[in-house]
Amino acid sequence: MMRSSIRGILVASTAALIIALCLCAASACFAQSSRGAAQSPTVASHSAFPSEAHDSLDALYRGNAEAAIVIARRMENSRPEYPLGYLLEAEAQWWRIYCGALEFKWNHIDLWKHEPTAGDDAYLALSDKVAELAENQLRVKESAEMHLYAGMGYVLRVRMLGIRKENRATAKAAVKARTHLMRAMEMDPSLADAKTGLGLYNYYVDTLTGIARMLRAIMGLPAGDKLLGVKQLEDAMVNGELTGVDARFYLSKNLRYYDQQYELALKVMEPLAAQYPQNPIFPLFVGNLNALLGRNERAAASYRAAENLAAALPASESASKGRVQTLVKEGLVMVGAT
Repeated sequence: MMRSSIRGILVASTAALIIALCLCAASACFAQSSRGAAQSPTVASHSAFPSEAHDSLDALYRGNAEAAIVIARRMENSRPEYPLGYLLEAEAQWWRIYCGALEFKWNHIDLWKHEPTAGDDAYLALSDKVAELAENQLRVKESAEMHLYAGMGYVLRVRMLGIRKENRATAKAAVKARTHLMRAMEMDPSLADAKTGLGLYNYYVDTLTGIARMLRAIMGLPAGDKLLGVKQLEDAMVNGELTGVDARFYLSKNLRYYDQQYELALKVMEPLAAQYPQNPIFPLFVGNLNALLGRNERAAASYRAAENLAAALPASESASKGRVQTLVKEGLVMVGAT
Protein backbone atom coordinates (compact mmCIF):
# COMPACT_ATOMS: atom_id res chain seq x y z
CA MET A 1 0.00 0.00 0.00
CA MET A 2 2.82 2.38 0.92
CA ARG A 3 4.56 1.55 -2.37
CA SER A 4 1.52 2.45 -4.47
CA SER A 5 0.97 5.66 -2.49
CA ILE A 6 4.52 6.86 -3.04
CA ARG A 7 4.49 5.98 -6.73
CA GLY A 8 1.13 7.65 -7.20
CA ILE A 9 2.26 10.93 -5.65
CA LEU A 10 5.50 11.02 -7.59
CA VAL A 11 3.81 10.65 -10.98
CA ALA A 12 0.65 12.62 -10.34
CA SER A 13 2.10 16.07 -10.87
CA THR A 14 2.97 15.37 -14.54
CA ALA A 15 6.05 14.07 -16.22
CA ALA A 16 7.82 17.41 -16.05
CA LEU A 17 7.77 17.48 -12.26
CA ILE A 18 9.14 13.96 -12.05
CA ILE A 19 11.98 14.82 -14.39
CA ALA A 20 12.69 17.85 -12.23
CA LEU A 21 13.00 15.69 -9.16
CA CYS A 22 15.42 13.39 -10.90
CA LEU A 23 17.65 16.15 -12.27
CA CYS A 24 17.90 17.99 -9.05
CA ALA A 25 18.93 13.89 -8.57
CA ALA A 26 16.70 -1.29 -12.67
CA SER A 27 16.06 -4.12 -10.57
CA ALA A 28 17.31 -6.54 -13.22
CA CYS A 29 20.70 -4.90 -13.40
CA PHE A 30 21.17 -3.94 -9.76
CA ALA A 31 22.56 -7.28 -8.64
CA GLN A 32 25.11 -7.18 -11.42
CA SER A 33 26.02 -3.56 -10.71
CA SER A 34 26.01 -3.54 -6.89
CA ARG A 35 29.79 -3.69 -6.64
CA GLY A 36 30.13 -0.44 -8.55
CA ALA A 37 27.29 1.13 -6.57
CA ALA A 38 29.01 0.45 -3.28
CA GLN A 39 32.42 1.80 -4.29
CA SER A 40 33.69 4.72 -2.25
CA PRO A 41 33.94 8.13 -3.90
CA THR A 42 37.30 8.79 -5.49
CA VAL A 43 39.24 11.93 -6.33
CA ALA A 44 40.82 12.16 -9.77
CA SER A 45 44.61 12.38 -9.79
CA HIS A 46 44.39 15.01 -12.52
CA SER A 47 41.54 17.47 -12.59
CA ALA A 48 40.19 19.46 -15.52
CA PHE A 49 38.61 21.92 -13.06
CA PRO A 50 40.23 24.60 -10.84
CA SER A 51 41.27 23.53 -7.36
CA GLU A 52 38.90 26.16 -5.94
CA ALA A 53 35.98 24.19 -7.39
CA HIS A 54 36.96 21.14 -5.37
CA ASP A 55 37.45 23.31 -2.28
CA SER A 56 33.95 24.77 -2.65
CA LEU A 57 32.32 21.38 -3.11
CA ASP A 58 34.29 19.89 -0.23
CA ALA A 59 33.07 22.67 2.08
CA LEU A 60 29.49 22.17 0.87
CA TYR A 61 29.46 18.43 1.41
CA ARG A 62 31.04 18.87 4.82
CA GLY A 63 27.86 20.78 5.65
CA ASN A 64 29.14 24.35 5.40
CA ALA A 65 27.25 25.96 2.52
CA GLU A 66 28.37 29.45 3.56
CA ALA A 67 32.04 28.54 3.20
CA ALA A 68 31.27 26.98 -0.19
CA ILE A 69 29.56 30.19 -1.33
CA VAL A 70 32.49 32.35 -0.20
CA ILE A 71 34.87 30.29 -2.36
CA ALA A 72 32.45 30.31 -5.30
CA ARG A 73 32.08 34.08 -5.16
CA ARG A 74 35.83 34.47 -5.08
CA MET A 75 35.90 32.50 -8.33
CA GLU A 76 33.19 34.75 -9.77
CA ASN A 77 35.15 37.88 -8.90
CA SER A 78 38.37 36.60 -10.41
CA ARG A 79 36.73 35.29 -13.60
CA PRO A 80 33.32 36.99 -14.05
CA GLU A 81 32.72 35.49 -17.50
CA TYR A 82 33.47 31.91 -16.39
CA PRO A 83 30.30 29.94 -15.46
CA LEU A 84 31.77 27.58 -12.85
CA GLY A 85 31.78 29.95 -9.88
CA TYR A 86 28.10 30.80 -10.36
CA LEU A 87 27.29 27.11 -10.82
CA LEU A 88 28.97 26.26 -7.50
CA GLU A 89 27.20 29.08 -5.69
CA ALA A 90 23.84 27.88 -7.05
CA GLU A 91 24.62 24.30 -6.01
CA ALA A 92 25.33 25.47 -2.46
CA GLN A 93 22.12 27.49 -2.40
CA TRP A 94 20.18 24.47 -3.64
CA TRP A 95 21.46 22.24 -0.85
CA ARG A 96 20.41 24.91 1.66
CA ILE A 97 16.92 24.99 0.19
CA TYR A 98 16.73 21.20 0.03
CA CYS A 99 18.07 20.47 3.51
CA GLY A 100 15.98 23.19 5.10
CA ALA A 101 12.74 21.72 3.74
CA LEU A 102 13.18 18.00 4.45
CA GLU A 103 10.32 16.15 6.15
CA PHE A 104 8.93 12.68 6.75
CA LYS A 105 6.16 11.31 4.56
CA TRP A 106 5.30 7.59 4.38
CA ASN A 107 8.33 7.01 6.61
CA HIS A 108 10.62 8.48 3.91
CA ILE A 109 12.69 11.62 4.41
CA ASP A 110 12.77 14.02 1.47
CA LEU A 111 11.68 17.39 0.16
CA TRP A 112 7.97 16.77 -0.41
CA LYS A 113 6.73 20.33 -0.84
CA HIS A 114 8.20 23.79 -1.26
CA GLU A 115 6.92 27.10 -0.03
CA PRO A 116 8.30 29.92 -2.21
CA THR A 117 10.91 32.05 -0.49
CA ALA A 118 12.81 35.23 -1.24
CA GLY A 119 15.84 33.12 -2.11
CA ASP A 120 14.11 31.38 -5.03
CA ASP A 121 14.58 34.26 -7.47
CA ALA A 122 18.23 34.69 -6.52
CA TYR A 123 18.80 30.98 -7.09
CA LEU A 124 17.08 31.08 -10.49
CA ALA A 125 19.12 34.14 -11.44
CA LEU A 126 22.30 32.18 -10.72
CA SER A 127 21.14 29.18 -12.74
CA ASP A 128 20.23 31.45 -15.66
CA LYS A 129 23.62 33.15 -15.48
CA VAL A 130 25.43 29.79 -15.63
CA ALA A 131 23.56 28.79 -18.80
CA GLU A 132 23.84 32.26 -20.35
CA LEU A 133 27.60 32.56 -19.82
CA ALA A 134 28.24 29.06 -21.14
CA GLU A 135 26.06 29.58 -24.21
CA ASN A 136 27.78 32.90 -24.91
CA GLN A 137 31.12 31.12 -24.99
CA LEU A 138 29.68 28.34 -27.14
CA ARG A 139 28.78 30.92 -29.77
CA VAL A 140 32.45 31.87 -29.95
CA LYS A 141 33.96 28.38 -29.69
CA GLU A 142 32.29 25.05 -29.03
CA SER A 143 33.69 22.91 -26.23
CA ALA A 144 32.56 19.96 -24.12
CA GLU A 145 33.26 21.96 -20.95
CA MET A 146 30.87 24.78 -21.89
CA HIS A 147 28.17 22.34 -22.98
CA LEU A 148 28.56 20.69 -19.56
CA TYR A 149 28.13 24.03 -17.77
CA ALA A 150 25.18 25.03 -19.94
CA GLY A 151 23.51 21.69 -19.29
CA MET A 152 24.12 21.94 -15.56
CA GLY A 153 22.76 25.48 -15.56
CA TYR A 154 19.49 24.20 -16.99
CA VAL A 155 19.53 21.31 -14.50
CA LEU A 156 19.74 23.87 -11.69
CA ARG A 157 16.76 25.68 -13.21
CA VAL A 158 14.79 22.46 -13.56
CA ARG A 159 15.17 21.70 -9.85
CA MET A 160 13.52 24.92 -8.72
CA LEU A 161 10.84 25.09 -11.42
CA GLY A 162 9.95 21.48 -10.70
CA ILE A 163 9.34 21.89 -6.98
CA ARG A 164 7.34 25.03 -7.81
CA LYS A 165 5.26 22.94 -10.24
CA GLU A 166 5.89 25.22 -13.19
CA ASN A 167 5.59 22.22 -15.45
CA ARG A 168 5.89 23.63 -18.95
CA ALA A 169 8.93 25.70 -18.05
CA THR A 170 10.40 22.67 -16.29
CA ALA A 171 9.97 20.47 -19.35
CA LYS A 172 11.52 23.09 -21.63
CA ALA A 173 14.56 23.45 -19.36
CA ALA A 174 14.90 19.67 -19.01
CA VAL A 175 15.09 19.22 -22.78
CA LYS A 176 17.71 21.97 -23.07
CA ALA A 177 19.75 20.38 -20.28
CA ARG A 178 19.67 17.01 -22.00
CA THR A 179 20.63 18.51 -25.37
CA HIS A 180 23.72 20.22 -23.94
CA LEU A 181 24.78 17.20 -21.88
CA MET A 182 24.39 14.88 -24.86
CA ARG A 183 26.58 17.18 -26.96
CA ALA A 184 29.16 17.35 -24.18
CA MET A 185 29.34 13.54 -24.19
CA GLU A 186 29.66 13.47 -27.97
CA MET A 187 32.63 15.82 -27.80
CA ASP A 188 34.25 14.13 -24.78
CA PRO A 189 32.97 10.60 -23.98
CA SER A 190 35.16 10.52 -20.85
CA LEU A 191 33.32 13.47 -19.28
CA ALA A 192 31.73 11.58 -16.40
CA ASP A 193 30.08 14.68 -14.90
CA ALA A 194 27.76 14.92 -17.90
CA LYS A 195 26.48 11.44 -17.09
CA THR A 196 24.79 12.48 -13.83
CA GLY A 197 22.04 14.53 -15.45
CA LEU A 198 21.75 12.13 -18.38
CA GLY A 199 21.68 9.10 -16.10
CA LEU A 200 18.93 10.48 -13.90
CA TYR A 201 16.94 11.61 -16.93
CA ASN A 202 17.20 8.15 -18.49
CA TYR A 203 16.36 6.42 -15.23
CA TYR A 204 13.27 8.45 -14.43
CA VAL A 205 11.76 8.77 -17.88
CA ASP A 206 11.99 5.00 -18.38
CA THR A 207 10.45 4.42 -14.93
CA LEU A 208 7.30 6.45 -15.54
CA THR A 209 3.88 4.86 -15.39
CA GLY A 210 1.56 4.75 -18.38
CA ILE A 211 -0.16 8.05 -17.57
CA ALA A 212 3.14 9.83 -17.06
CA ARG A 213 4.52 8.33 -20.27
CA MET A 214 1.55 9.80 -22.13
CA LEU A 215 2.26 13.20 -20.58
CA ARG A 216 5.92 12.85 -21.56
CA ALA A 217 4.90 12.29 -25.18
CA ILE A 218 2.54 15.28 -25.13
CA MET A 219 5.28 17.53 -23.77
CA GLY A 220 7.76 16.29 -26.37
CA LEU A 221 10.28 14.94 -23.87
CA PRO A 222 12.75 12.39 -25.30
CA ALA A 223 12.45 8.77 -24.16
CA GLY A 224 14.73 7.31 -21.49
CA ASP A 225 16.61 4.07 -20.91
CA LYS A 226 16.70 2.87 -17.30
CA LEU A 227 19.51 0.36 -17.72
CA LEU A 228 21.68 2.96 -19.43
CA GLY A 229 20.74 5.50 -16.77
CA VAL A 230 21.96 3.26 -13.95
CA LYS A 231 25.25 2.64 -15.75
CA GLN A 232 25.71 6.37 -16.31
CA LEU A 233 25.04 7.13 -12.66
CA GLU A 234 27.48 4.47 -11.51
CA ASP A 235 30.16 5.95 -13.74
CA ALA A 236 29.41 9.49 -12.60
CA MET A 237 29.39 8.72 -8.89
CA VAL A 238 32.82 7.08 -9.09
CA ASN A 239 34.49 9.30 -11.71
CA GLY A 240 32.57 12.58 -11.68
CA GLU A 241 34.52 15.50 -10.23
CA LEU A 242 31.71 18.04 -9.92
CA THR A 243 28.66 15.78 -9.69
CA GLY A 244 29.91 12.54 -8.14
CA VAL A 245 28.23 13.20 -4.80
CA ASP A 246 24.94 14.20 -6.45
CA ALA A 247 25.01 11.06 -8.61
CA ARG A 248 25.50 8.81 -5.58
CA PHE A 249 22.98 10.65 -3.40
CA TYR A 250 20.20 10.64 -5.98
CA LEU A 251 20.81 7.07 -7.10
CA SER A 252 20.39 5.96 -3.49
CA LYS A 253 17.16 7.92 -3.22
CA ASN A 254 15.87 6.45 -6.47
CA LEU A 255 16.56 2.92 -5.31
CA ARG A 256 14.59 3.70 -2.18
CA TYR A 257 11.55 5.24 -3.89
CA TYR A 258 11.06 3.35 -7.09
CA ASP A 259 12.46 -0.10 -6.40
CA GLN A 260 12.34 -0.37 -2.60
CA GLN A 261 15.90 -1.71 -2.84
CA TYR A 262 16.71 -0.47 0.65
CA GLU A 263 19.78 -2.64 1.16
CA LEU A 264 21.44 -1.49 -2.04
CA ALA A 265 20.35 2.10 -1.43
CA LEU A 266 22.11 1.90 1.93
CA LYS A 267 25.32 0.61 0.34
CA VAL A 268 25.25 3.50 -2.11
CA MET A 269 24.63 6.11 0.65
CA GLU A 270 27.05 4.90 3.32
CA PRO A 271 30.27 6.01 1.54
CA LEU A 272 29.01 9.60 1.65
CA ALA A 273 28.59 9.46 5.42
CA ALA A 274 32.11 8.04 5.68
CA GLN A 275 33.72 10.57 3.33
CA TYR A 276 31.97 13.60 4.86
CA PRO A 277 31.68 12.79 8.58
CA GLN A 278 30.87 16.42 9.44
CA ASN A 279 27.62 16.50 7.41
CA PRO A 280 24.47 15.43 9.30
CA ILE A 281 22.40 14.90 6.14
CA PHE A 282 24.15 11.70 5.08
CA PRO A 283 23.80 9.82 8.43
CA LEU A 284 20.21 11.10 8.54
CA PHE A 285 19.48 9.25 5.30
CA VAL A 286 21.49 6.24 6.45
CA GLY A 287 19.28 6.15 9.54
CA ASN A 288 16.15 6.39 7.42
CA LEU A 289 17.26 3.45 5.27
CA ASN A 290 18.10 1.35 8.32
CA ALA A 291 14.65 2.13 9.70
CA LEU A 292 13.04 1.01 6.44
CA LEU A 293 15.04 -2.22 6.74
CA GLY A 294 13.71 -2.76 10.27
CA ARG A 295 17.14 -2.23 11.86
CA ASN A 296 15.88 0.07 14.56
CA GLU A 297 18.99 0.12 16.74
CA ARG A 298 21.22 1.04 13.80
CA ALA A 299 18.69 3.62 12.69
CA ALA A 300 18.65 5.20 16.14
CA ALA A 301 22.45 5.31 16.24
CA SER A 302 22.59 7.06 12.86
CA TYR A 303 19.87 9.51 13.84
CA ARG A 304 21.74 10.41 17.03
CA ALA A 305 24.96 10.83 15.06
CA ALA A 306 23.13 13.20 12.71
CA GLU A 307 21.80 15.14 15.70
CA ASN A 308 25.29 15.57 17.16
CA LEU A 309 26.68 16.69 13.81
CA ALA A 310 23.85 19.17 13.33
CA ALA A 311 24.62 20.74 16.69
CA ALA A 312 28.17 21.39 15.47
CA LEU A 313 27.14 23.14 12.24
CA PRO A 314 28.02 26.84 11.99
CA ALA A 315 25.33 29.41 12.73
CA SER A 316 25.05 30.17 9.01
CA GLU A 317 23.45 26.74 8.50
CA SER A 318 20.67 27.26 11.06
CA ALA A 319 17.89 26.12 8.71
CA SER A 320 19.56 22.78 8.03
CA LYS A 321 20.44 22.39 11.70
CA GLY A 322 16.84 22.95 12.77
CA ARG A 323 15.39 20.55 10.21
CA VAL A 324 17.82 17.76 11.13
CA GLN A 325 17.07 18.16 14.83
CA THR A 326 13.32 18.00 14.17
CA LEU A 327 13.63 14.96 11.90
CA VAL A 328 15.85 13.13 14.37
CA LYS A 329 13.22 13.50 17.08
CA GLU A 330 10.53 12.20 14.74
CA GLY A 331 12.73 9.38 13.49
CA LEU A 332 13.63 8.22 16.98
CA VAL A 333 9.94 8.04 17.86
CA MET A 334 9.29 5.91 14.75
CA VAL A 335 11.94 3.37 15.74
CA GLY A 336 10.88 3.32 19.39
CA ALA A 337 14.05 4.94 20.69
CA THR A 338 12.76 8.04 22.47
